[in-house]
Amino acid sequence: MSKQTLNAKVRTASGKAAAKKLRQVGSIPAVMYNDKGEATMLEVNEVEFNKIWRSVTPTTSINLVVDGKENLALIKDTEYNIRTDKVLHADFFVPAADEKLVMNIKVHYSGTPAGVLKGGFKKERNNQIKIKAAIADLPETIIADISKINVSEALRVKDLELPASVEVLTDKELPLVTVSPAR
Repeated sequence: MSKQTLNAKVRTASGKAAAKKLRQVGSIPAVMYNDKGEATMLEVNEVEFNKIWRSVTPTTSINLVVDGKENLALIKDTEYNIRTDKVLHADFFVPAADEKLVMNIKVHYSGTPAGVLKGGFKKERNNQIKIKAAIADLPETIIADISKINVSEALRVKDLELPASVEVLTDKELPLVTVSPAR
C-alpha cells in the first residue's frame, strides 16, 4: 500500500484560544516530535487528517509534509471528543530513518482451521506480538492463515511470515491459535 500523505503547516500561536481559532477554520492543532524529543507545533486540515486517521493502525507510517519537507511519521496520540465526533489534537512522531522502533502489533487471522472442520475447537491464545523494525519496514498489519491447523496443533509466533527486516521480540514458541479435540 502506498504511503498516505498529510500536509501540515508550522504554527506559532499556542494556547486554548489559538487552538479554538484553528478548529473554527477547519484545522487541528498538532505537535510533531523527533527522535531527539524536540517538538514542532503544527496545524493540519481536519478533513485530510480524519481520512487518514480512521484507516491507519498504530504501525502505519504516513508521509507528513511540513511546509514542503517530507517526513515519515507515526500518529502517536490523538485527543478526541466523543460528543462532537471530532479530533481536537494530534501528536506525530518522526524517528530517525535508521532508528529501530519496538512496537506491539496485532495479529489478524484468516481462514477456518482444518481441525475445526473435523470437530475440534479453535482457541485464540494471543493476538499481539512485539516487533522491532525501522519506520520504513514496519508492517501495517500481520495476517496469518490458520486454515492448515489440525486438531492438537498450534500456530506459533515462529510460523508467522514476516519480512527479514522485522525482528520478532516475542518468544518464538508462544502459541497464537490452537485447535483442541472435541471431548
